[in-house]
Amino acid sequence: MLTQLTNLKNKIPPISLGWFNFFVALWLGLALNVVFYQKIQALTPYQGIKAQLFIAATVAVVIALYNALLQLLQWRWNAKILAFIWVFIGGFSAYFVASLGVVISPDQIQNAVQTDPNELKDLASVHLLFWTVLMVILPIAVFSQIKIQKEQISKVLLKKALSIAASFAVIGGLLFVFYVDYAAIFREHRDLKGMLSPQNAIASGVSYYRHQAPKENLPLVAYGTDAHRNVPASHGGKPKLMVLVVGETARAESFSLNGYAKNTNPQLSKLDIINFSQVSSCGTATAVSVPCMFSGMPRKDYDEQLASHREGLLDIAKRAGYKVAWLDNNSGCKGTCNRIEQVQFSPELKKKWCSGTQGECQDEILADGLKQYLDAIPANDLTPRLIVLHQMGSHGPAYYARTTAEHQPFKPTCDTNAIQGCTQEALINTYDNSIVYTDYVLSKIIGTLQGSQKYQTGFWYLSDHGESTGEHGMYLHGAPYAIAPEQQTHVPMLMWFSVDWKTKNAQQIACLSAQKSKELSQDNLFSSLLSLLDVQSNVIDEKNNMLQHCAPAA
Repeated sequence: MLTQLTNLKNKIPPISLGWFNFFVALWLGLALNVVFYQKIQALTPYQGIKAQLFIAATVAVVIALYNALLQLLQWRWNAKILAFIWVFIGGFSAYFVASLGVVISPDQIQNAVQTDPNELKDLASVHLLFWTVLMVILPIAVFSQIKIQKEQISKVLLKKALSIAASFAVIGGLLFVFYVDYAAIFREHRDLKGMLSPQNAIASGVSYYRHQAPKENLPLVAYGTDAHRNVPASHGGKPKLMVLVVGETARAESFSLNGYAKNTNPQLSKLDIINFSQVSSCGTATAVSVPCMFSGMPRKDYDEQLASHREGLLDIAKRAGYKVAWLDNNSGCKGTCNRIEQVQFSPELKKKWCSGTQGECQDEILADGLKQYLDAIPANDLTPRLIVLHQMGSHGPAYYARTTAEHQPFKPTCDTNAIQGCTQEALINTYDNSIVYTDYVLSKIIGTLQGSQKYQTGFWYLSDHGESTGEHGMYLHGAPYAIAPEQQTHVPMLMWFSVDWKTKNAQQIACLSAQKSKELSQDNLFSSLLSLLDVQSNVIDEKNNMLQHCAPAA
């Protein structure tokens, strides 16, 4: 290949800096944005030749815009370095747009920054390898072989000025002709800018680091300092033990408990649970939803910077006298568990449920880890407890790895992380199998709690966000909330309580059961969970407290 590139270099005559910049703009504007133009075509009101002219005009505007920017930024001394950067960033952002229907946004940049090696491994595929070779390595190799002529600075400046003027003339003229069409399309579809590579990744990256990236060394803001536990005398001597399971990538429409035609909840459907069918998430990605749901801030007022250095639900429960612990089988707690016990799984459990020392673990490690944790509590320890289990759940695109052979009732399956190459039937079956496995794991956790004689036990399951599996051409999650499909924001939530808990809190249970079909959200977790734990504090928002109607009538 090196010989071929050398021969290519010898065959390509030197070109001016202006032409080099134009060719880079041509590649960026044309080759990387086919899906963007297809989306524009679907939104245009034109047919036939008019539609073709409109798309041609759009392509010309994008190329002209990139050309103007490159003429400003790229000079002979840095042209190739910057060209390689644009091609690299644009090539990979275009892959996720074209192959998975992902809209690149600041939240997606946050997901990338906070991802772990296992999640990166799940994205690797033969399709990505071919794309990398054709859309990243090959153009970089070609641009590296082009010689840029040396010219007098005055001549370079003149050519740049003329090229920029010509670009703006093209942009201005075409926008004038099609102004009404562009205004209508982009006013109603602001997410389109997240499909235009490489500006989507660059602009979103800048936005993330300006507004969302955690700032270091910020002082911890105390919250809920008045929190205390007020246990009614009627509760008797048994302390409360609540297990909160934070699900991953489970969508409500795939739960048979919510009316899904396929039986994805064969175990939970046999238990006395309270299933809430109309629950929405705070975000469409773990990095947003998990900190949000523990922060005490409703979604509309959520301040990510403040949440990153303010105490939250777990701190308040700890202050009120609860022993709080976090068991994680995902990519971390996103800062929410920094000041509580983070339980590590034993070597024997890792050997049983994990693939290698650094491999992913099946979620049954959470059920077994919980049992080990509870068995280790001294018999005379009557401290109330809140335990959070963070699932791997249905995290994609490797859905086939999110279950075991015993829990794959639906066939055929998509046994690859290159999900865009699977049939819709196989992809849905594989995702549904991951829900069946979650159903089994949750029932196993509840079974452990049922066997506890020492505590009043409660269980709350809530997924962080949902998932797209090809609907409307979208896959995975992380779409901007304003345009995210319901599959990414409608999440499952359910509760279970032991006989002891139900006996001593009958009015609460009746009240919660009456809200099974009510529109709820992750906003309800903070205040409702603290109230279930008999915690009182001025930071509990009664508007989002599901138990606010459970108090005895005056």
